[in-house]
Amino acid sequence: MLFARAKTDFLEYMEIEQNRSQKTIQNYDHYLTRLIDFAGDIAVKDIDAELVRKWRLWLNRLGTNTSDELSKTTQNYHLIALRSFLKYCAKRDIAALAPEKIELARTRRKQVTFLNENELEQLFSQPDTSTLIGLRDRAILELLFSSGLRVSELVNLNRDQINLKRREFMVRGKGQKDRPIFISQEASDWIEKYLQKRNDTSRPLFIRYSGNKQVDLSGNYHRLTVRSVQRLIIRYALLAGITKHVSPHTLRHSYATDLLMNGADIRSVQALLGHSNIATTQIYTHVTDPHLKAVYEKFHRAKE
Repeated sequence: MLFARAKTDFLEYMEIEQNRSQKTIQNYDHYLTRLIDFAGDIAVKDIDAELVRKWRLWLNRLGTNTSDELSKTTQNYHLIALRSFLKYCAKRDIAALAPEKIELARTRRKQVTFLNENELEQLFSQPDTSTLIGLRDRAILELLFSSGLRVSELVNLNRDQINLKRREFMVRGKGQKDRPIFISQEASDWIEKYLQKRNDTSRPLFIRYSGNKQVDLSGNYHRLTVRSVQRLIIRYALLAGITKHVSPHTLRHSYATDLLMNGADIRSVQALLGHSNIATTQIYTHVTDPHLKAVYEKFHRAKE
């Protein structure tokens, strides 16, 4: 069987039998298509260890529109997609390379960046809340820090989904997993102020007010995009004079760090963040474990 045909079957399997999100399917399609870009539409049985080695070398030298090379993490995404495809082939008795033959590249763990209390106050004070856009942006900042939402989860929220009185709602995150979201009274208040100023009937909780596609033919505003949220947070961080790189995920990091510093246990934080693996949550513990500081203060003898 040729690879392109088998790839299409695999993507349909992901959609129908595995119930994976359209975004995940699009990503896997993109990564696997790069193998066709490199090797052509070869037979699945011809994908061997040597071809994969040469493809990895090609990926390592492949630039993007923002960088001269793909990051090791992005290269690993390609390999993960191929490994999943090969597992599918094994299930379907299609002659193919054993998926365990593909090893991921070692990557350096990213340093966790989070904002302290003063930086958060500076960031939140930047939007001009006398305007509708400013109210929207303040509500976004408050909600991201209060809830630990991923930016993709935030932009997919609808107005009827969030209960401001109970200050809790459900969200469907990565892997089609549902988890409860709890928000602070302050975040709830800012969202309510924003919604009270809106005079439209659009379903999305956060909408955009500029651009060529501002309103569709029914008079509804378009949903704010992930990229738009990323841009507005970068802009407000610069205005606030924050020198570290700030993104929507920085606020998620800040949320997790705040919980752990105030005594939350790691398992609860894992559930609140929606991490499937506790190891993902443990990236925060080296900066939030108060026990380590207590040990240092008690046992380290300073020079006299």
